[in-house]
Amino acid sequence: MLNFLIRRILLAILTLFAVSVLTFLMFFALPRDPATAMCPKNCDAARLERVRDELGLNDPKYLQYLHYVQGIFAGRDLGASQGGHCDAPCLGYSYVNSEPVTETFGRVIPVTLSIVVPASILWLTVGIGLGMLSALRLGTVFDRLAIGLSLTGASLQLYFVGGVLLLTFVYTLKVLPYPRYTSILDNPWDWATALILPWCALAVLFSAVYARLSRAQMLETLSEDYVRTAEAKGLRRRTVVRRHALRAAITPLVTTAGVEVGAALGGTVITETTFGLRGLGRTAIDAVKDGDLPTIMGTVLIAAAFIVAANLVVDVLYTIIDPRVRLR
Repeated sequence: MLNFLIRRILLAILTLFAVSVLTFLMFFALPRDPATAMCPKNCDAARLERVRDELGLNDPKYLQYLHYVQGIFAGRDLGASQGGHCDAPCLGYSYVNSEPVTETFGRVIPVTLSIVVPASILWLTVGIGLGMLSALRLGTVFDRLAIGLSLTGASLQLYFVGGVLLLTFVYTLKVLPYPRYTSILDNPWDWATALILPWCALAVLFSAVYARLSRAQMLETLSEDYVRTAEAKGLRRRTVVRRHALRAAITPLVTTAGVEVGAALGGTVITETTFGLRGLGRTAIDAVKDGDLPTIMGTVLIAAAFIVAANLVVDVLYTIIDPRVRLR
């Protein structure tokens, strides 16, 4: 098990390294001068040259990359016009926002985490639970109702569900405040009540997908020979499901959940736009519109780190769910 985890961690580090190299080359090795995009408006030739010097664009490409990596792990000096020294993890300076990129991320990443993490717990619990129960009650009214609800939920769009929730609970019934971000450390109640609508909107869509996936996976597992053999030996249905079928059925769902949660942490653009929240997704979109290269590069790295971390968690869960993985 330890060797398996060590290999996965090393693979995760290599993946992040490859992403950092590709991201750097994409924005700094292209023919277009990055200083032109990063220099503020009304930037004259002298200011442009100073920006180039502070960004180290006159250095060889490999040295520029080493300075960039150094900033992530140890911090670096960005020059007087970029706020002087930038503490680690330093992802550069945004001329659009007039602040280091890490300060921008320090405000928006908690918003994205507050949206995605509780919502993912909700949609996984509801979706997988509904799908598993539907498979165990195949052909019943509950099964047909669950299939109908999952098909309906999978057919809806997030902006439609979000709009209906806002219209119903904020503007008509007035039982919930308009979504906004409040730190959970400052006021847990305000944090939950202000974000419950984004959680529900995401849960409606994603739980529908997981209900269908988990139902199909459980039905396939229940038809396996080893499950039928366990039932033929006289084991109770509950015991067969809990000891034999559940682990086998849930393993593929863990993979799907890891990928989707990691991708969602990289930026829930539609959710943030629908509910007027500013998280990592809207920050990335604004950075693309404004040509804010340091913020774009930082967003790509952060999104990749979330996806890699989610997949690493999946690998750890594999060792718990499937003991055979520990022997690899």
